[in-house]
Amino acid sequence: MAISAAEVKKLRDITGAGMMECKKALTEANGDMAEAEKILKEMGLAAVAKRQDRATENGRVFVLAKGDKACLVELSCETDFVAKNEQFKALGEEICQVVLEKGYTEVVPELTDMVNGLIATIKENMACKKVMLIDVPANGMAATYLHGEGSVAVVVVFKADNAALFENEAVATFCHDCALHVAAYKPQFLCSQVIPKEFEEAQLDIFKAQVAQLDKPEKVKEGIVRGKLSKLYKEICFVDQAFVKDDTMSVSKKMAEVAKAAGGKLEIVSCNYFVAGV
Repeated sequence: MAISAAEVKKLRDITGAGMMECKKALTEANGDMAEAEKILKEMGLAAVAKRQDRATENGRVFVLAKGDKACLVELSCETDFVAKNEQFKALGEEICQVVLEKGYTEVVPELTDMVNGLIATIKENMACKKVMLIDVPANGMAATYLHGEGSVAVVVVFKADNAALFENEAVATFCHDCALHVAAYKPQFLCSQVIPKEFEEAQLDIFKAQVAQLDKPEKVKEGIVRGKLSKLYKEICFVDQAFVKDDTMSVSKKMAEVAKAAGGKLEIVSCNYFVAGV
């Protein structure tokens, strides 16, 4: 018999089980709501709703790049033990595949249902906390890095004047090292040009307050404030930070050096990262 979407939703609201599981149970029960609920309970799926209020302070992050897209995913769970579980890891990897294939830019019911299916098996609360879909332009590539047991996941997107540039060993190494750099230093911004005006004004107010009592001319105070702002940007902007594999120069200068030696031009389009539990 045909099962309506309203019936599926009603059973899901009652049990907390996934949409697909609810539909299967209703089909098996010939539309009998009570019988379908019983079937789900026997399968252990109806207990999902009762676990939704448990804290999920552990978890891991995932990253995947394919073609002109890359994605970041964060899954949370109750215990560190489950965060290291192979089924939990496989679920995150599967969600990454779905995000890329279907172009999801946020957590949607399909992803939640996938998580609920594992909750029923492992008997611990979990959640797909967030996803990010990242575009990779023509003549571009995405360098990815996953640190340790999924504590930090990184995607750095590059663009070259010629896609063949990425076949150069030194360029490929530099791109990979940039992903390592982001995982290590976790920059707040890509470059100073993308820093919100409100952020800059707030920092300037702080620095002005710090030099207000100095017995110096206003022009000197202004210079000190601007110097403080410049120093801050070198600390929080990815391209201005000292490169992790060569701290004698910034990321941008190292990139220019590597690209020139390889006979091309290279730019960083974006850098994004997820930190588990943050």
